[in-house]
Amino acid sequence: MSQAVLDGVRDLLPTFRERAEEAERLRVVPEANIKELEETGFFKLLQPKRFDGFEASPVDFYTAVRDISGACGSTGWVSSVVGVHPWQVALFADEAQQAVWGEDTNTRLSSSYAPTGKATVAEGGYTLSGKWSFSSGCDHCTWVLLGGLVFNADGNVIDFKTFMVPRKDYTIVDVWNVIGLRGTGSNDIVVEDVFVPEAFTLSMGETGQCRGPGQEQNTSDLYKLPFHSVFTTTICTPIIGMAMGAYAEHVEMQQKRSRAAYLGEKASLDPFAAVRIAKASSEIDAAWALTMNNIREEEALVAKGEPIPLKLRLKVRRDQVLGSQRALDAIDSLFEASGGRALAEGTYLQRAWRDAHAGRVHAANDPERALQMFGAHEFGHKIDPGMY
Repeated sequence: MSQAVLDGVRDLLPTFRERAEEAERLRVVPEANIKELEETGFFKLLQPKRFDGFEASPVDFYTAVRDISGACGSTGWVSSVVGVHPWQVALFADEAQQAVWGEDTNTRLSSSYAPTGKATVAEGGYTLSGKWSFSSGCDHCTWVLLGGLVFNADGNVIDFKTFMVPRKDYTIVDVWNVIGLRGTGSNDIVVEDVFVPEAFTLSMGETGQCRGPGQEQNTSDLYKLPFHSVFTTTICTPIIGMAMGAYAEHVEMQQKRSRAAYLGEKASLDPFAAVRIAKASSEIDAAWALTMNNIREEEALVAKGEPIPLKLRLKVRRDQVLGSQRALDAIDSLFEASGGRALAEGTYLQRAWRDAHAGRVHAANDPERALQMFGAHEFGHKIDPGMY
């Protein structure tokens, strides 16, 4: 079934490319894009089978995201972050899963995981308040996943949790006026003194140990992978897809381009241009191959019932942040060599350049921290596995 979804997604790519300017103008992914992705089954790739999902390999999911991003960066970004949430919902208690999908298995969730909210312990759950930024695709969703610190009666932090909140209990504040990923509608979420039952929360400490109460119902190996491997790759993949789209457009542009400054010489005959695309294509291929190979390696260990070593989890993060950087460097080099026509509104290349730089500033793509952790572990220093 995964192949049928991938085929369906690829059929949509020309239309997504045509609507990319509309997404920027609206500052949100067009509703038609979301509906058409829903019809392919894309949003169910990582959803449990008992809720009409496919329980597909994350590699299939990332492949679809890569392809979508190569047509429209904003649609790719939103499809990635919204499409990965069923994986985490599957780890929540069954009561929460039923609340989300019991009546409609097409229900979607957005998120904002930074712990900018405050939760206090209440009978049977927590009282949650706060404001969260960058909830991509929130206009297309009816639930949200929010990060928050839990405080006890003494005012001490006792946990870091993800809180699942229905649409009636939060407000979306339209603040998304940006230069890159303009079409993602990554607006603010505001919650004021909302009660969240215990079953609708998930401890990040537990998640970091590849555990969750939902594993009792959802026994697939898919739900035994590390949260931070699955989610950070979700943030890196759209940028790799944007690089692939930029590469394809650059090659096409150079085949048609004549350079007046060089007496009308065809750009494709420039040996230095050939070297540039060779280097860019290698960087993009390396980003994709290393990132997917690490996920496959984790899948293989889970399938054998073996624990995923911390070194591999850190390697996932190492190659994920460097994969984003490789893709970004490739886009930069292609953009610089594309000539003045690449500056025109409507070209994929200039949009990919803006979108990729916007995606790079996401916390998951911050390279120094991930690389420092990998290096420190190699030197034998103790690393907290909960965040990797």
